[in-house]
Amino acid sequence: MKKPNVVFILSDQHNAKCLGHKGHPDVKTPNLDKLAHEGVRFDNAITQNPICTPSRMCFISGQYAHNHGYYGLSGPKPKGLPTMFGHFKLNGYRTAAIGKIHCPEYWVEDDCDVYHETEPSASIGGRSGEYTRYLAKRNIEELEDHHSWQEFGHRGKQTCDGRPSKVSYRDSQEGWSVTKGIEFMQKSKEDDQPFFLHISLPKPHQCYTPSQEFWDFYNEEKLSLPPNADFEGPHRAPHLVKMVDGWKQADWALLEPKTFEAARLRKLHGYYGNISHVDHAVGELVDFLDNNGLGDDTIIIYSADHGDYAAEHGIMEKAPGICHDAITRIPFIWRWGNNFKTAHVSSELVETVDVSTTLCSLCGVSPLETSDGKDITSMLQGESGEVRNVAVTEFAWSKSIRKGSWRLVYYPPEMFREDYPKGFGELYNLNEDPWEMKNLYFEEGQQTKINEMQADLLNWLITTTRPVSTNCADLETGPQRVKRYGVVANADNKIHPDHLRAIDYKNYL
Repeated sequence: MKKPNVVFILSDQHNAKCLGHKGHPDVKTPNLDKLAHEGVRFDNAITQNPICTPSRMCFISGQYAHNHGYYGLSGPKPKGLPTMFGHFKLNGYRTAAIGKIHCPEYWVEDDCDVYHETEPSASIGGRSGEYTRYLAKRNIEELEDHHSWQEFGHRGKQTCDGRPSKVSYRDSQEGWSVTKGIEFMQKSKEDDQPFFLHISLPKPHQCYTPSQEFWDFYNEEKLSLPPNADFEGPHRAPHLVKMVDGWKQADWALLEPKTFEAARLRKLHGYYGNISHVDHAVGELVDFLDNNGLGDDTIIIYSADHGDYAAEHGIMEKAPGICHDAITRIPFIWRWGNNFKTAHVSSELVETVDVSTTLCSLCGVSPLETSDGKDITSMLQGESGEVRNVAVTEFAWSKSIRKGSWRLVYYPPEMFREDYPKGFGELYNLNEDPWEMKNLYFEEGQQTKINEMQADLLNWLITTTRPVSTNCADLETGPQRVKRYGVVANADNKIHPDHLRAIDYKNYL
């Protein structure tokens, strides 16, 4: 049986509400809408972490952040932690990672036949030399403005103000990445070799500089602010309140007028333009596959590492991250010819770690034992029924847990003891309060729900953690397991939690 190809497209910081097929009043995403219509979209997909590097590691390794241990940007190469790319390469695939990869040093690079990082500060080696030469040859290296508005010096670095880009779509990081991705797919087709292509698009993350054609899609005077844009209700997280106050000072605005109200609209203008810019890149990749006889043989996934506030709650980007659904829920669209149910909308909870496990199942590749993910193939085929009853987004010191329509944010008492001596938390019912303007944590009658979800979170942390060693875990060695001084473990020197579940004698567990 011929193995299917994989095209895994990841954007950076895409709010799951900001899609045409989700009914957004302004955003134009014709290609993503078409992809969703031709495949399956998951309306309750939860990211494991609201920061770029740890979230990408969860996607690419299939491990939860508390298992791989990364909670900040970049970092040293993980010891022994496999990637999807390396695993598929061992199983006969040609692999490539192109765009804003933003992972620990040499972790992804070593597992790819083709690797290009397009962001200047997102890889140990900096920007791909080939992309740098491409820009220099066109004399536009100083104009490329996704990472920084270079004419403003340090103030222009990842600014949240908005304006059209000074480079064309074709010369942007997204356009160049698509060009290189198509070259990779074309060569793999000619060589009759299955491929795994990861295209990581830097937008819609700031800088909010879509190419001119996508900037022109929108008119600031006609943009709709989200219903919670100016919400100032009680029991908002103290660090969020401080951040909102900072944004409202508007000292981040670089263009005139420099009022908060005007700068906020420019941010939305640029953000929505960035989404349309990304949508166009997705369309180019899908069109290449369909026009070259590869569409039915290729699994396409579109998702994002985390969301963006997109002016919700008065915030212009993603920090402080854990507080709201705008950050923890992400787009999640899959397509594979007639193998998935078309135009299917799944409401079940899924997580980013599920990508690796599901792709192994769909492609006939041996399961990646270091992955914590679940196989969601049944949902892709249109079946109902949850594979998990909770989904968790985690920082090192705070966790957001989804269960049905409820979302609880847990903070240790030490986090906000000065403001809340008895402790602080957030509890929302998303069915009744989709814009999260009523924190029910302090409401009478909600303690039972809070206790229930805190117990769920504790159980999740205990049963998903991978120990390095433990008594009673008598495992056999295998292709992905080795024995080291009496302990059988995976390549990352840890034991899969499922192996602990299977133990009859649990005295030392």
